[in-house]
Amino acid sequence: MSPPVLQVLMVEDQSDAVDLLQELVRTVFPGAQVTVCGTVAHALMQLDRPWQLALVDLRLLDGSGLVVLQALKAAQPDTQAIVTTLYHDDDIVFSALQAGADGYLLKSDPLPSLVSSLRRMADGEPPLSAAVARRILKHCRSGQVQPVAATPLHAAVLTPRETQVLAAIGEGLSIAEVGERLGMAYHTTNDHIKAIYRKLGIRTRAQAATEAMRRGLLEPPPQI
Repeated sequence: MSPPVLQVLMVEDQSDAVDLLQELVRTVFPGAQVTVCGTVAHALMQLDRPWQLALVDLRLLDGSGLVVLQALKAAQPDTQAIVTTLYHDDDIVFSALQAGADGYLLKSDPLPSLVSSLRRMADGEPPLSAAVARRILKHCRSGQVQPVAATPLHAAVLTPRETQVLAAIGEGLSIAEVGERLGMAYHTTNDHIKAIYRKLGIRTRAQAATEAMRRGLLEPPPQI
């Protein structure tokens, strides 16, 4: 029995960017079926269809892609929603991550870099352009990210092992690297991460890093 065809929602209004992203999808997911929406309104009309992957630009002719991102994650939380944009200002990046983005790719990156980033999804890692990953890490380490206000979800008690895993995630380690550090098998590490996300009510690694910082699990950068 052949596997189901990957259904991809692409929210993009620039024809050259559509061509780039379609090539990206074809390279990483051969045979995927891509539906292109050029406006927020058109994209919102597609949310009654099941999507496995969404590539969402943030600046569209009729509004912000954040609207699409929030609506998509509310309707289909398991959909992998990746921001694809030219912009990576701090407020834009963190607004997208807080809205539920599972990754953030810059269309200005070379295609091979985008392919490499998107392929990380298969390993359970968030697709992040290098410039965005460095920005997130810098903010987490410098304390510039505002601590998350305590809520019943964020006050959840983690086991000692889960606390170790959360700290490692906050440092930016991959699932495989967390397992290697803590002496756990890949699937065991992944199960711990799922439990942490469920307890804390979070969806992304950026949110996990912020929570690790709030709990005092990340060492401050050395003073030079």
